[in-house]
Amino acid sequence: MFDAFTRVVSQADTRGEFLSASQVDALSAMVAESNKRIDAVNRITGNASSIVANAARSLFAEQPQLIAPGGNAYTHRRMAACLRDMDIILRYVTYATFAGDGSVLEDRCLNGLRETYVALGVPGASVAAGVQKMKEAALAIVMDPTGITAGDCSAIQSEIAGYFDRAAAAVA
Repeated sequence: MFDAFTRVVSQADTRGEFLSASQVDALSAMVAESNKRIDAVNRITGNASSIVANAARSLFAEQPQLIAPGGNAYTHRRMAACLRDMDIILRYVTYATFAGDGSVLEDRCLNGLRETYVALGVPGASVAAGVQKMKEAALAIVMDPTGITAGDCSAIQSEIAGYFDRAAAAVA
């Protein structure tokens, strides 16, 4: 996993070039926005259990067959595994957000996840729906203007939404 700085330097080094003005400007903008990034990660992390629980509750209300006898989340053990997986995906979204780089999400969380779910008979569309519900809850928390660094947060909102969308697409 590379953070944004390491990735840019590594790419320039591979090409044997100095950093371009546009690369330096992009990294400078990222530094200027870092308080918003940290605020967003702190908000998601501080509300992680409620984000996961509420997303699961909403998913199971819409798809009650998942928790009915024979459903993929039926029994406490399967329900706990479902909640654990949702928590792991959310955690890696925060890692990607903090680093400004989705490779940690791809490499350590999503790589092979669909194949695992297929092998276990887990409905990918249901997992993707749960991820989208976490996305909605996380973005609502991140975009609440109370007690957060002032300024336009649309870029960080879009970035976070993109990480959730990548996770949903990876399991669907």
